[in-house]
Amino acid sequence: MSDNHRAGLHDRLRAVRTVVDGVRVVTVHGEIDHDGKDILVQALLSADGTPTPQRIVADLSDVTFMDSSGVNAFVTVYQQVSADHGWLRIAGAQQSVLRVLQIVGIDALIPCLPTIEDALSA
Repeated sequence: MSDNHRAGLHDRLRAVRTVVDGVRVVTVHGEIDHDGKDILVQALLSADGTPTPQRIVADLSDVTFMDSSGVNAFVTVYQQVSADHGWLRIAGAQQSVLRVLQIVGIDALIPCLPTIEDALSA
């Protein structure tokens, strides 16, 4: 792993970026809501001027809450990465977060896998 980068701090949300075999892995901790959605988007994409990654895994195993702001953030990232012929995958979402993704149908658009390893090898 390389490219450790703390993408943002918020009272309830923290995201840490790493790169595994050329894939950006963003480990998200806390709650994804209106106040933290920009942190999430910046961590998944490249707000620091570097090129947008082609392949991204969002590790949500430490996310305890997500509202529609998180859903919108994932759709935004998905659209941008897909436009560049890349992909976005979600890994390890807790049941309450996974349920939100399923209710709105994001799981049909963005693969939601049980582990980071599954997301990297899918």
